[in-house]
Amino acid sequence: MTATIAPHVDSTPSDGDFSQQPVREIIKAAAQLAQSAEDGARKRQHSKGKYTARERLDLLFDQGSFEELGRFRGGNIGKGNPGAAVITGFGKIYGRTVAVYAQDFSIKGGTLGTAEGEKICHLLDKAIDMGVPVVALIDSGGARIQEGVAALTQYGRIFRKTCDASGYIPQISLILGPCAGGAVYCPALTDLIVMTKENSNMFVTGPDVVKTATGESVTFDELGGGMVHSSVSGVAHYLAENEADAIDYARVVLSYLPSNARAAAPQYSYAAGHSDETARRHIATIVPDNERAPYDMTEVIRCLVDYGEFVQVHELFATSAVVGFACIDGSPVGIVANQPNRMAGILDVDSSEKVARFVRLCDAFGVPILTLVDVPGYKPGTEQEHAGIIRRGAKVIYAYGNAQVPMVTVVLRKAFGGAYIVMGSKSIGADLNYAWPTSQIAVLGAAGAVNIIHRKDLQKAKEAGKDVEELRAQLVADYEHSTLNANLSLEIGELDAMIDPEETRDIIAHSLELLKDKKQRRGAPKRHGNQPL
Repeated sequence: MTATIAPHVDSTPSDGDFSQQPVREIIKAAAQLAQSAEDGARKRQHSKGKYTARERLDLLFDQGSFEELGRFRGGNIGKGNPGAAVITGFGKIYGRTVAVYAQDFSIKGGTLGTAEGEKICHLLDKAIDMGVPVVALIDSGGARIQEGVAALTQYGRIFRKTCDASGYIPQISLILGPCAGGAVYCPALTDLIVMTKENSNMFVTGPDVVKTATGESVTFDELGGGMVHSSVSGVAHYLAENEADAIDYARVVLSYLPSNARAAAPQYSYAAGHSDETARRHIATIVPDNERAPYDMTEVIRCLVDYGEFVQVHELFATSAVVGFACIDGSPVGIVANQPNRMAGILDVDSSEKVARFVRLCDAFGVPILTLVDVPGYKPGTEQEHAGIIRRGAKVIYAYGNAQVPMVTVVLRKAFGGAYIVMGSKSIGADLNYAWPTSQIAVLGAAGAVNIIHRKDLQKAKEAGKDVEELRAQLVADYEHSTLNANLSLEIGELDAMIDPEETRDIIAHSLELLKDKKQRRGAPKRHGNQPL
């Protein structure tokens, strides 16, 4: 019997029905329709200042490295339907494999239905199996109403798989359009959220629902825009100028993280140059002797790290603390520091959560932690107490107390009270602790301590008609000389050494090299700890 070869078809049927054509021709025609749809989507998205899903993938991955999975899954290509409203696949970022799912707003508003959920869950399973990071490009109208509970079920599955991946592979969410309702919890479960100044929104209930329920009139941006979540709620970890900036930030952050918790972080070559010597001399001039005088901690950090490159996380939120990634001698490190030019670097409810979250992120992926301390204590007042400073401040303790990565701490100027203990002290788990010679470590600052210790003496002086302020100044000076210094911490072993400011980078680099083979300690057998939440 002679096989029959189907005739070649050069034209696409005008009615879009390809059911009678060979598979090769059907796929070709479907791809043509998909390209046509992409052209239309490009016009609509560009008019809003947004890229299409595929343009975003071109920006995210190294050129030509993206390989798509299941392009036509969820569609009926025999009827000209190009596929589901999400693109999934793998590509390379700086040569390393990364998984991605990108919601396509041009198809059914990027809404999530059964097909989309299946594709995302399949991708997450593959990413976990392969041990590679996941980047989510979010631009969606939420659950597809037409599919009802079936769409909601897919969100539940994605939540569960995101939790399975948490702490094993890095997960980054870029909010590049709307993200509302239950959909917001997909990115909320990931490690980092990036939003843009325009077009980016996250909220559980939209403005219309808010107005109906409370009578409050609020815009999309006021309710859940990028600025709100980057500076007020702390939901977003970076506020990008535009989509290209958001995608570039994701690429940069991934360059400091390993592909998974069992892999080593990437290493980079570093050659010391003239700028290192300049930074070495400059660092000693940044921190004022006066403990109350402000300065910019990021200036200190840039003097300590390779090429002065410091990538902040949560830059606009809880600004009395600074956290972010950098390299020292080519090795990635997470940096936690107080910021003296914002509320004197004090710890409050927001900065406590900011620090705790970042320490946990670094510990999950084996990134060493460098802590730079200049803290006067916790922020006092009923507002903080009622906001849960006890519960939320305890998160810092839990994060440092459970961290297994190498930890190096340097006290630059002052470290008072409980804030000294929680900011990477040796007693809470840091491996190597240092202090600058002029640093002050004590339960209280001199003025506060004198007011308590010498309360009766000051009262007697007042009753005797003596100059109380002169006596107070003398007592403060005596306290600073005898007690308000780091000598006691050095004597009892809470500090390993006093170091000159100019030596700080070298000491840190040597310490991290010494600790690079640090082994994880084994605790009591348990399911998991019950950290304060």
